[in-house]
Amino acid sequence: MPAYLQQFFNVRRSEVLSVFLAGLFFFCVLTALMLLRPAREALGLQGGIEAVRWLFVGTAVITLLVNPFFGLLVSRLPRLYFISATYGFFGLSLIVFYMLMTVTPDVIGVTTGQVFYVWFSVFNLFVTMVFWALMADRFSLEQGKRLFGMIAVGGTCGAIFGPWLASMLADPLGTPALLLISTAFLGLAVVIAWILAWQQPHRRSPDLASDPEAPPVVDEHAVIGGSAWEGFKAVFRSRYLMGIAAYAVILAIMATFLYFTRLQMVAELGDDLDYRTTVFARIDLITQVATLIMQALIAGHLMHRLGVHITLALLPITAALGFIGLAVVGSLAALIVFEAVFRAVQRAIQRPARETLYTVTSREDKYKSKAFIDTFVYRGGDVVGAQVEGLLGRLGMGLAGVASVAVPLALVWAGLALWLGRSQQKLAGQHLGDQPAANGGDGHASPESSLSPGTGRG
Repeated sequence: MPAYLQQFFNVRRSEVLSVFLAGLFFFCVLTALMLLRPAREALGLQGGIEAVRWLFVGTAVITLLVNPFFGLLVSRLPRLYFISATYGFFGLSLIVFYMLMTVTPDVIGVTTGQVFYVWFSVFNLFVTMVFWALMADRFSLEQGKRLFGMIAVGGTCGAIFGPWLASMLADPLGTPALLLISTAFLGLAVVIAWILAWQQPHRRSPDLASDPEAPPVVDEHAVIGGSAWEGFKAVFRSRYLMGIAAYAVILAIMATFLYFTRLQMVAELGDDLDYRTTVFARIDLITQVATLIMQALIAGHLMHRLGVHITLALLPITAALGFIGLAVVGSLAALIVFEAVFRAVQRAIQRPARETLYTVTSREDKYKSKAFIDTFVYRGGDVVGAQVEGLLGRLGMGLAGVASVAVPLALVWAGLALWLGRSQQKLAGQHLGDQPAANGGDGHASPESSLSPGTGRG
């Protein structure tokens, strides 16, 4: 990569291959997801908006049940093996759905669509969580600030490519074939994950020992150990992890308010399934293009120069202003603009910044606690948001009622973002001081002693 491009994209020459592989990994994951997402949205609406609210409850329950099984995999298998097992499970699930759709097409109906909706929601959470957990394990905090935005570009390209590929192949191959194509992309993602992980340093060279931007050293054969429920318990022992969990809950509530507002406005356009799917796909396309521009040109420089705390606070500010504007205007066009900006800031700026929060935690927390927060805790926020939005609707408060709840909550959210960013800096300082010890063995050392008494686990 020419020097001027390295400076523009904030990437060092030695990092180019790793960033490319990480971006390609995320491209495959998001392509696999976005091939199927528009159909998920349309299938979920078949039972009505009220049914979707209860599907959120079902998703939260399933994620809680799945978490200990994932925690068991993390405890018993080396990193690359439990990552492969997770992607393999969802790939096999897609094959099962494919068999149902082709062998017994008569069973496909509202109930089957709702089952797919819940399964897809769990699938979406776990495959993206595992990707970002590996990124937090693969790159240092300083690297994350510079590189996570650029890595996320790969995901956005996949999110654009997936719907386009679905539109090209759905007619000639049939909708069931999309599930097999999605499975193939998951398999490719696993292959890239192995290559990327083995590019990580396995031994610290003397010239990198004091470099805060050097990637962490990991023994690829080491087993993290601990109990299956350790991630759950660690969240409640650590103020820092509790703060991340609270941030995720508020994010989920805000996203759910926006999500159900979109569902209601699209539902008012008519009952035609294909037309609704088209509208959802167009909204997704607009959002992804806006996200791509922000990720490629803004995200890496913004986080590196302003800090994680300011970057995390941008989405709460966007949410507050957007809900105020939506309450005033109240049109589908205003919703599309707001959602495009909200999702673009979330995916291009907030998500990479939020993932850097885990770069200063122990390896166990990177996978187990993160899994609990990014799946069950996040879906718990979805449930709260869905029920509150439904209650406001039944009270006849409409968009004004949603805004009256969303705006004050966004201010609390912004304050929490600033606290998390400051806390991360404190933990990073401790982590840097303990780096020689933390980089040895399987990397269990925890830097959280000042923010979470009693949570250090050797």
